[in-house]
Amino acid sequence: MDKVELLKKLVSFDTIKDKENKEILDFIEDYLKKLGFITEEKKKYLIMSYGENPALGFVGHSDTVEYVDGWESDPHTLTEKDGMLYGLGTCDMKGGIAAFLMALTNMDLTYIKRGIKVYITYDEEMELTGIKEIVSTKEKFPEYMIFGEPTNNVIFTACKGLFSFTLKTTGIKVHSSTPEKGRSAISCMMKILTELEEFYQKKIRINENPLYDIPYTTMNIGLISGGSAVNSVAADCSSYVDFRLIDNSHIFLIKEKLEELCRKYYGSYEVDLEIPSFSNDIPFIKEKKSAGYMTEASFVFDSKRMIIGVGPETPHEVDEHISTQSYQRCIEQYIQLIEKICK
Repeated sequence: MDKVELLKKLVSFDTIKDKENKEILDFIEDYLKKLGFITEEKKKYLIMSYGENPALGFVGHSDTVEYVDGWESDPHTLTEKDGMLYGLGTCDMKGGIAAFLMALTNMDLTYIKRGIKVYITYDEEMELTGIKEIVSTKEKFPEYMIFGEPTNNVIFTACKGLFSFTLKTTGIKVHSSTPEKGRSAISCMMKILTELEEFYQKKIRINENPLYDIPYTTMNIGLISGGSAVNSVAADCSSYVDFRLIDNSHIFLIKEKLEELCRKYYGSYEVDLEIPSFSNDIPFIKEKKSAGYMTEASFVFDSKRMIIGVGPETPHEVDEHISTQSYQRCIEQYIQLIEKICK
């Protein structure tokens, strides 16, 4: 099949929340076997290899986000229009998977001196479970790794980290007419978040790294909820906060401040994710560029990591799409990387 037919097939699988995970893995496994790849492991993820002493690995996640109303075409049917390819996952990241499969198809792999590995993961969009499972098996990843996330053909060799946590405060519930008899968990939460924001501005935000488009660690309060009735002082409150890190030392500083504030305002916190930022030097890439979002690359510590895929970058959007030009360019870029690293 040609490149459009291949992407059409991948898009046709409903992999929202990994619904047709087995079906898409079966298809990719069969496709790679025809190219001479051997299955090393197949569970809810797939690991396949070609040749000896693998020097290059490719990681692609098969799952997609859910789509919302407003699409002009069927999200699971690839639609070509005005040089664009529309469909759920075309950008994030079935387009990257298809481009790598086509790159392998368009090469004479018998001439490579060092082998290739392909990793197809699952549940990337929610919990990153697939890559975590592979890492937990002590998998020895190749020296170089490609992560096929959408980058509009730009190669990223650095990525921000993530520190996220759930904050909880405890109050004493009483009637709202006598608030002095109780303690408001919501008021406690407001004080923690206010002082945490002030700390962030004075101690964290001031540090910058021009490598990143947003050159500083960011703070976001994503969720907050508390109380049980309009006429009661709140007995509990919770909030979700995340920091996107340019410097891993910020984690220690934030934790130290959190512990101080929780002691002061009847709070506690539980870490949800603690993923370090990374920046690696790759000899044949002269201009270092960075991703401001999280990818599975953050879990593969001992390899030289490159994040590169198709564009334009329209992940999670209504009418998600890529351009045919970017798709073809990505195939060519993958071929060049395979030849540089494996031949």
